[in-house]
Amino acid sequence: MGKNLSIATISLLLVLASTNASQVFDVKSYGAKPNADITQALTKAWKAACTVAGSKVVISAGAYKLGLVTLKGPCKGAIEFNLQGTLQAPSDVASFKGKDGWVIFESIDGLTVSGGGVFDGKGQLAWEKNDCDKDKNCNVLPINIRFNYVTNSIVQDITSKDSKFFHINLLECKKLQFRHVTITAPADSPNTDGIHMGRSSQITITNVNIGTGDDCISIGDGNQDVSANQVTCGPGHGISIGSLGKYNNEQPVSGIRVTGATLSNTKNGVRIKTWPSSPPGVASDIHFEDIVMKNVGNPIIIDQNYCPNNQCSNKSPSKVKISNVSFKKIRGTSSTKEAVKLICSKSVPCQQVVLSDIDLAYKGGGGSTTSSCANVKPAVSGKQNPPACTNKL
Repeated sequence: MGKNLSIATISLLLVLASTNASQVFDVKSYGAKPNADITQALTKAWKAACTVAGSKVVISAGAYKLGLVTLKGPCKGAIEFNLQGTLQAPSDVASFKGKDGWVIFESIDGLTVSGGGVFDGKGQLAWEKNDCDKDKNCNVLPINIRFNYVTNSIVQDITSKDSKFFHINLLECKKLQFRHVTITAPADSPNTDGIHMGRSSQITITNVNIGTGDDCISIGDGNQDVSANQVTCGPGHGISIGSLGKYNNEQPVSGIRVTGATLSNTKNGVRIKTWPSSPPGVASDIHFEDIVMKNVGNPIIIDQNYCPNNQCSNKSPSKVKISNVSFKKIRGTSSTKEAVKLICSKSVPCQQVVLSDIDLAYKGGGGSTTSSCANVKPAVSGKQNPPACTNKL
């Protein structure tokens, strides 16, 4: 009995210690009210919390208007941003004065973003003004949530809705986890990528549900050691490595693993895309496995002639070197007759590409699925539907 009491006492002390360790900074204590602008209140609450080791900024249930805000570290210790309500961005793009983010977390170690709340980007008016499909130098639009130089952190149980541009963007982050995150925007909303990352490492994405008007996940240059598990994607443009090779001095991409995903009614499936006439680059150690396709266009694709809306020069092949790539246990239905498309660069052909246990049926009428290959000789094993490289380009 005494021993059990001792264990119970220790457990209680641990609970009390953890409760006391997190000092709460409620934005209402700084003047926040539902249906009103809380930009100043949140900024004050964050600054106060950042000076305390082990703190929590709380935005309770309700709808709140919020302007552009940068929540900056470094903080004295771990800090939690606990959003239980809904934050609403300004609808008018002009109010951002050319800035490229709405809620920005920057230079923080030990951040938790949680609470079950919603970041509502109010993107409808911005989508109408988006001309990026016609002008590659189009006006910058704000991203819903930016993580710049954030390390050893967790983002869980939140929703990003109707961003004006990308929903979530990572820049030079390390050891950042995403769990149970929902991202949603209409299928026709332009450039509303779910999670985009650049020059980040040790990123884990688990049990997320993403439906947007662009890539569910897009992995840009300089990313290392990224894993995405149990991703539900659709509508959207699929899960993409790239695009790569658009700019000079891009950093290598390696150590990317996408497993257990389900894609539904997306324009593409899993793909690697690089621009033609590109500077040299490297993409290697990239693996897609155990993925279900439901009425997906181009379920498996390497496209080294990626040139959306003819915004590039096709005068020379891509110089991004792709190697050690595998597509394994990919099954389901394709909305396009061509289900596997491996179009590699004539300048630097793909190497060590593996196709294993592929079973993709054509959703439409008129025969079974086909595949195309250029400048690649994939290693093939297990079932191959369609047969590998039926069309050699």
